[in-house]
Amino acid sequence: MSTTLAKKGTVQRAWYILDAAGRPLGRTAAQAAVLLRGKHKPDYTPNVDCGDFVIIINASRAVLTGNKLTQKYYRRHSGWIGGLKEIQYKSIMETRPDFAMQLAVRGMMAKNTLSAEALKRLRIFNGAEHKHAAQKPVEWRQNQGGQHVHE
Repeated sequence: MSTTLAKKGTVQRAWYILDAAGRPLGRTAAQAAVLLRGKHKPDYTPNVDCGDFVIIINASRAVLTGNKLTQKYYRRHSGWIGGLKEIQYKSIMETRPDFAMQLAVRGMMAKNTLSAEALKRLRIFNGAEHKHAAQKPVEWRQNQGGQHVHE
């Protein structure tokens, strides 16, 4: 029995929908990272970008568990003295929940060029409507045993 390695030209990309309504932000982001990277496929190859397209809907209805709304901050620095900017996740989830989801998915991806390319295949929408019906996306559901279920 031989091992098959994926090649860049032979990768088949599918479209999947993840519904974030009522689910923890991090759980949804972790599942999106797995799909974007292609780790759910039997012919996953670490040095080849073999992931799929991911559409996350209802990002505004994702939940942060515990005290993360008040205790978690998004921080960025301009590089200048005193240039630290802090934004509480409570205000991010009220104004730009799609940005919070994007930050979570990006944080769960590997820090390399393959992940930078994979993040271009991520589409996040605050509501239940998306504009990718022409691609015929399939809803991705995780069952209790860890196996995925297509619907």
